[in-house]
This record gives sequence, structure tokens and C-alpha cells, in this order.
Amino acid sequence: MSRAPRPTELRLRGVSYENRLIDADLTARPGETIGLVGPNGSGKTTLLRCVYGTLAPTGGSILLDGADLSALGPKARARRIATVPQDGATEFELTVHELVALGRSPHKRFWEGDTAADRTLAEAALARVGIAELAHRPYPTLSGGERQRALVARALVQDPALLVLDEPTNHLDIRYQLEVLRLVRDLGTTNLLALHDLNLAAAYCDRIYVLERGRVVTEGPPADVLTPRLLRTVYGVEAEVIPHPRTGTPTVFYLPGPPVEQEASAM
Repeated sequence: MSRAPRPTELRLRGVSYENRLIDADLTARPGETIGLVGPNGSGKTTLLRCVYGTLAPTGGSILLDGADLSALGPKARARRIATVPQDGATEFELTVHELVALGRSPHKRFWEGDTAADRTLAEAALARVGIAELAHRPYPTLSGGERQRALVARALVQDPALLVLDEPTNHLDIRYQLEVLRLVRDLGTTNLLALHDLNLAAAYCDRIYVLERGRVVTEGPPADVLTPRLLRTVYGVEAEVIPHPRTGTPTVFYLPGPPVEQEASAM
């Protein structure tokens, strides 16, 4: 967007939240795109909420470039971290352009209005996510996929160093799933995102963390993590994992049949 982001490192050390997240360690190095995968209820959204501040961890620490995030106020945190939540509010009484321009709020005093530069940034973000023609539509009238792209545009305008996304491809058709993830990778930010689609995670993430029942059970490059044994153990499905013939990224092919008996998670 307006500048090249400053490289940012995120570290979680022993982070817990009640019984929903237990002793989670995670490192996102500057410029990396890190994927969180795991079954429903595994702790992905809880971990993300601890990072962007809607939940306060009950244990452990979260560091951004070595600084404890718990010491930052909401506005200071918002200057560094932009979020696209899974359950973003859907009834803003704003136009799409006005909603996107709110991404500039952390960088201004509360009484300051939008400047010409703010408007230019919002227009550029809307164009990048493919909804420039919807700028003057009321946000509540958009489809689910259009709303998701508007929330991504708002995060871009925030000019973050760390971008946190919870299921950013929800409600999007295939074209925009690929375009949004490609855009995220090309921003130059450090990115942390939860995904259900393992093939998208393999194609767009540098490393993957797998969560199960609130715990990180393994992490590493997609080719090391996405194995038939892991899919059987964590997801209870039989699958083959084959390198893509053009890209070489691991591609998961699920095999038909009833759920398999899950092994103990000793990854």
C-alpha cells in the first residue's frame, strides 16, 4: 500500500487461554506467511484472538519484535496488527468506501477526518481486492464474498506490519480465494492465517502449524506436515498426498469411505 512494511517477527511462548489453547509456541519470522490448520474447535480462532487482542491469554507471552504485546494499548496494537476476523460484523451503516477508510483510524487522532491521501489509499485497496465498483454501495447490501473482500481492503489500508486473518477465503469463489491469498503473500507483511482448506494452506503458506484440542501437535513446511498419517491422526480421514505436477506443492486427495479410527496424537 503506502510503504514497504517493516519486517516483523511474531513469537508465542507457552500461550494458553483457559482450556481452549494450551501452551502454544509459534514463530512467524519477518515476511513469512504462516498457516494454522486443524479440525473445528482445535483452537485456531482462539490463538488468533489472543494475538490481535480480543482475548487476553491466561498464560504465556506474545512478542512482536521482542516487545510484549500485552504492554500495548488497543490503538498502538492496531498500528502494527491488522485483522480480518471470521465473524466480522455485517451491519455497518456505512458505504463500502467509508468502511475501508476506517482502516486509517489507528494512524489519526479521533477528531481527524479523512484526507485526500486516506481516500486514495481506500480506493487503491478496493481496486486490489476487486470491488472498486462497489465503493458507494451500503456495506450491509453486499454478498458474503463481497463483504469479505471489503474487510480485507480495510486491513490493507491499516498499513500493518502483521496481518492476521481468520478463514479469509470464507464465502469466496475460487477466483477470489486465489487472488486474496496471492495478494496477502505479495504484501510483504508477516502473515498469520487460519485455513480449513489444506491445499490452499500448502500452496500459499511457508510453514503450517497443526492444532488439535487446543495444542500445537506439529509444525513445519507443508511438505513435511501434510502426510497421510497426520490426516488420519488429526482429522480421522484417509488421504493420499502427492506433489503437484507443476508447482511441486503437496496436494491432498481424500479417499472415499467412512471416518477412520484416529490414532493417538504422538506427532
